[in-house]
Amino acid sequence: MSDVISQDEILVAAAEADATATKVAYDENAIKTLDPLAHIRLRTGMYIGRIGDGSTPNDGIYVLLKEVIDNSIDEFIMGQGKRVVIRRDNRTISVRDYGRGIPLGKLVECVSIINTGGKYNDDVFQFSVGLNGVGTKAVNALSESFEVISYRDKEFRRALFSRGKLLEETSGTTTEMNGTFVRFTPDAEIFGEYAFNDAFIARRLRYYAYLNTGLKLVYYSSTGNKETFSSEDGLIDLLKEEIGETELIYDIVHIKADHLEAAFTHLQSGYGEKYFSFVNGQYTSDGGTHQAAFREGLLKGVNEYAQKNYAGEDVRECIVGAISIKIKDPVFESQTKNKLGSTEVKGWIIKTIKDEVDLWLHKNEEVAKALISKIERNEKLRKELSAVRSKAKELTRKTAIHIPKLTDSKFHFNDQSGDRREDTMIFLTEGDSAGGAMVQSRDVMTQAIFRLRGKVKNTYGEKRDVIYKVEELYNIMKALGVEDSTENLRYNKVVIATDADDDGMHIRLLLLTYFLLFFEDLVITGHIYILETPLFRVRNKKETLYCYTEAERDAAIKKLKGTPEVTRFKGLGEISPDEFKPFLGEKMRLIQVNSGSLGQMGDTLKFLMGDNTPKRRDFIMQNLISDIAIG
Repeated sequence: MSDVISQDEILVAAAEADATATKVAYDENAIKTLDPLAHIRLRTGMYIGRIGDGSTPNDGIYVLLKEVIDNSIDEFIMGQGKRVVIRRDNRTISVRDYGRGIPLGKLVECVSIINTGGKYNDDVFQFSVGLNGVGTKAVNALSESFEVISYRDKEFRRALFSRGKLLEETSGTTTEMNGTFVRFTPDAEIFGEYAFNDAFIARRLRYYAYLNTGLKLVYYSSTGNKETFSSEDGLIDLLKEEIGETELIYDIVHIKADHLEAAFTHLQSGYGEKYFSFVNGQYTSDGGTHQAAFREGLLKGVNEYAQKNYAGEDVRECIVGAISIKIKDPVFESQTKNKLGSTEVKGWIIKTIKDEVDLWLHKNEEVAKALISKIERNEKLRKELSAVRSKAKELTRKTAIHIPKLTDSKFHFNDQSGDRREDTMIFLTEGDSAGGAMVQSRDVMTQAIFRLRGKVKNTYGEKRDVIYKVEELYNIMKALGVEDSTENLRYNKVVIATDADDDGMHIRLLLLTYFLLFFEDLVITGHIYILETPLFRVRNKKETLYCYTEAERDAAIKKLKGTPEVTRFKGLGEISPDEFKPFLGEKMRLIQVNSGSLGQMGDTLKFLMGDNTPKRRDFIMQNLISDIAIG
């Protein structure tokens, strides 16, 4: 029998929560009204998503930068200002555009009063990317220093804030060109110890350039390096960068219509579908209705041309595509706008893509033959895989929550109405000893544990049917709920929790290879993480310190003075459940696995997991560290 959460466990957890709850009177005195900017600081995640420390591209400090640049992009979209200059001086970033400039008389209100701005006027901003009057205010509220200057018709107005509070305001005449200057320093009270990553900033700026042909973005890093980003071919350039040297069946197809741009191609080999979707210049990493409409339109266009009824998965297998649309008043499914929810866009996107694909296939008959041949090969492979899948299911006869070595959680990411779905995570850990400690230390409501039997199979160069032929790979897939689609993912975070030794690093790399080859979307959309756990415990009779590096260990020894006891944890199984609990709770350190371009990932996997053993061994020993990124 597998380990599953019991009703008794749930009742015990609920009873413990009740026992520790403090009883307070719920009366008029309990009702509080917060200033809007104070609410942003108190409930930061509602406005910018994750806070983070800058180690992943979705961390809050990059969201702040995005919100400022978005306003400059809005100016460009409206035909005002073709150049944006971004400068970074350590933790301080400035953005200067050459648009119209914020109206001088409303400068302070536009950056400090919620729901104030020009984004509500369709005559001024038809396709706004900004946060509907919230974005710049959030940057202001979450910055220890925030400066804004507007230049309009030889006059300027400047305002300086700290944590949303106005410190000073000046105005006068100027020789500066029209536009807006914003400089901010994210507040360490909110973000803690953080650092900007130039590579993350460059990637974001590159996307802006692809989506706005004719725009030039200039970036000066803290080291003085200058990079300029611009694009002539829009989404074609984006796909070229992502694909790299990967072999294609046909050249990238480019579609341009009113308020819509799309591009796509099929790779010669690989698995799954890969998309980059945007709304009014905003990267919708979780897709949405526009991406779904693009997929459906492509299928309808191919079937219209071929006069067939091919299955969607056969037509779209190995596709890499991008779509960008511009619409008024987009509806997103979260404040950070990662997924479009507007349903009215589906009809016209489907029709536009269908018609354009059908026309392109008729104009390019040789390419059409190659594509149809690829689709029919996909169909054959799918049917062969279906037979293997049926056999695997026949052998297991287990549901998603009755899997050997899985200790499940109460809540899941695919619970549509669950209020804790975002907190759900599964830890993939080595063996029963480590897994046992984690089972006793976890939050039974949101944290699941899957205990690996050891090193999983190296899947590099294997076909997809290997998932069904290797029991452990099959059980991981079933535990995650991604057999039919990664959209059915049962946990928001898939956390690789292996020992910090050679074997643990190897298992980590084998698991990453598995996900990148067969469930790449999980990596691209930011669901894969690495758990950092302490390597050392340094303690005396009064204090215990846990250290993640030798440098931290040495500092702890110096701090505790004398001759404190130093323990080196050889594996996760050596950490007791009581000690482990904070490292799955308030002291948990997770590193998000970030992917480079598709071409870079392919080259990296080939080097690390293919032939070339001696060089690979030397590379792993010298370079594979906890802060891992693919590509």
